[in-house]
Amino acid sequence: MDDISVQKIQISGTTLASLIQRVSSSVGDVDGLLFGRVTHITPLTLSDDSSASATATTSDQSTLIATVTSFYSFTSTSTFYSPSGHLDTPTLNNLLSTSSSSDDRLIGWFSGRRKTHLRPSMRESSVTSALASNNQLSSQVQNSPKSHAFPPCIFFLLTTPFQDQLIHTHEYKAFQFQSSTDSFDPKTLDVVNLGPAFRGHYSDFTPKSPFPDLPFEVKGLNCESMVEDLGKKENEKFEKLCDQGLKIERLKNLMGSQASNYTAELEELYNSMLKKLNGLAKLVEQSSARVLEQENHNMKLRYKVAGFE
Repeated sequence: MDDISVQKIQISGTTLASLIQRVSSSVGDVDGLLFGRVTHITPLTLSDDSSASATATTSDQSTLIATVTSFYSFTSTSTFYSPSGHLDTPTLNNLLSTSSSSDDRLIGWFSGRRKTHLRPSMRESSVTSALASNNQLSSQVQNSPKSHAFPPCIFFLLTTPFQDQLIHTHEYKAFQFQSSTDSFDPKTLDVVNLGPAFRGHYSDFTPKSPFPDLPFEVKGLNCESMVEDLGKKENEKFEKLCDQGLKIERLKNLMGSQASNYTAELEELYNSMLKKLNGLAKLVEQSSARVLEQENHNMKLRYKVAGFE
């Protein structure tokens, strides 16, 4: 059976920026999993002919768009596969159970390398082929008139230039692995950004990038632990310090499809934070001036003492 080919791959600007930052800030090569969905889109053909036979018709050619909504990054390479490129199925299933949500399905993976050519390696080809051939990892194509299973065959490759540069710091490319030809097919990566022209389009995305599980519990991030350790009074102080007038329950609404309804409140929160930062900066400037004045005064005293001696 022929492979299902996607026309292009979409990703939000925030998700791509987070992915690039993760790769560029790592101490070495990293990789991770890509989550999202594949949607079937039927283009509409319009005609200027006013005859009865020439009306708006639906094209028979189907269009598939792969949308990357989130990723899960590891701290090193070869986390869910062996050095030879074979999948570690138990480890992969465990990672999928802890890193993916109910709305996100595995559609591929990414690899970030340092100062290498922007083309997949033999090991990356082997890993992608193993993922694409695993039927248990396939997901259903959304809005498709027929039932189609899409394998996790999307691959992102990110590299850095061979020579350090001030402006050009990274390169990336998107591929779809074709199992029938055992090769990578380069795809157009459509970066969807905020703006009036993209507002309706951008609402389809839920950009997020979950962090790996921490080996320890950070005290203070869990409200329940704070209630047990510090008591109700300390917990109220913590909430007041965090939300600054915007309750934590409302902060939860800033994530997901309803976030656009709370942008005004978020802007108000940012303005309040900027005012406080501006006030803090003025206090630091005044304190620095006082310290400098005191140092000059001390220096004059030392000169006077040295003159008497």
